[in-house]
Amino acid sequence: MNILIIGSGGREHALAWKIAQSPLVEVVWSAPGSPAMDRIGPCFDVAADDVQGLHDLALQLEPDLIVIGPEAPLAAGLADGLRARGFDVFGPGAEGAKLEASKGFAKDFMARLGVPTAMYRKVTDPVSARAFFDSLSPPYVIKADGLAAGKGVVIAPDIDTAIHEAQAMLSGRFGGAGAGLVLEEFMSGEEASVFVLTDGVNRLTLPACQDHKRLLDGDRGPNTGGMGAYAPAPVMTPELLKQVDETIAAPIIDAMAEAGFPYQGVLYIGLMITPDGPKVVEFNVRLGDPECQVLMMGLADDIVPALLACATGGMPARDFARLLPQLHASRPAACVVMAAQGYPGAYEKGSVIKGLKAAGAVEGVTVFHAGTGVNEEGDWIAAGGRVLTVTAAGDTLEQAVARAYEAVDLIDWPQGVCRRDIAWRALGKS
Repeated sequence: MNILIIGSGGREHALAWKIAQSPLVEVVWSAPGSPAMDRIGPCFDVAADDVQGLHDLALQLEPDLIVIGPEAPLAAGLADGLRARGFDVFGPGAEGAKLEASKGFAKDFMARLGVPTAMYRKVTDPVSARAFFDSLSPPYVIKADGLAAGKGVVIAPDIDTAIHEAQAMLSGRFGGAGAGLVLEEFMSGEEASVFVLTDGVNRLTLPACQDHKRLLDGDRGPNTGGMGAYAPAPVMTPELLKQVDETIAAPIIDAMAEAGFPYQGVLYIGLMITPDGPKVVEFNVRLGDPECQVLMMGLADDIVPALLACATGGMPARDFARLLPQLHASRPAACVVMAAQGYPGAYEKGSVIKGLKAAGAVEGVTVFHAGTGVNEEGDWIAAGGRVLTVTAAGDTLEQAVARAYEAVDLIDWPQGVCRRDIAWRALGKS
């Protein structure tokens, strides 16, 4: 098989790395890819949001499977168009992608189905926002309705801050993504991420992850796209995973199929484990970043048959279920994101990164590139906000975390920053 991956970040690097290990695969292509992904297979300079360009590339390459990494091309209907041309695609169509592209759509969809989530209100002006906040106790949750690269959520400690943040979003902080807001009651508990692979009918649940969204140790500082993750997350017991499947995943996926828009790909369910049970924080319609890196590192078996089964559909439930034991036979894994100083705000590009070979030589470690380039001297340089995802597997979670930080300490990049407490909840640290 020849497989085309759409995207260029750490998630896509991890997918390319894992997919290339499959005995079923001959070539892994990427578009646009990255210098790191080019070392796995040829990259083509077609942007992930260039829908027409990607159609043309697919017609040129004729891949056996197309895996769409980021959310924006899914929301733009890339999967629909490629399927209409006869390609097998891992990723939902535009209707399914609304679950991430519009938080208001997702909340309304959950409300109709009785899926457990926080109380909410959709607003487009500060007056309506204040009226809703007045009905709640702090803290307050403010979300941009549209896609904001994982940064469109603010938890405000008091009503004045909440109104200020709501006004900033409505005034264009996130462009058109903040033209409407979803306001929510604050949910207390521990967060977890559950990823469900589906062909639109059948479902496979991957090991649960826990992401670290805040920039600083102790879950302090601004929200980011993710500063590290680990799996499996012990907060998600087998009983809770079963409950999530029955009360969240099944109703959503079944409703999509009944509406004539079968969901084929991965449904990312961001959860808060509250005293009343698991409730949905958000849906994403693609693998998370950096959770994908952790899952690809930890999964013991070939991921390609599952991706292909989701893309093609029509597999009998019994055969689909046979993929589950292999995908659950995973090792504990953890990752540490190294970001450029200033992220998630303004940051500089071009600083030289050394020591990557030594870091990658640590047992159980792979360094995935999320935002790197190569300068004229052949050095790796920072080319983004989140730059590296140092990922490790181990016999235990503690060993995986230790290996990841051992590798981090071998990387010579003075302009890089990272958290030092990844997996602190699972390891009993505070």
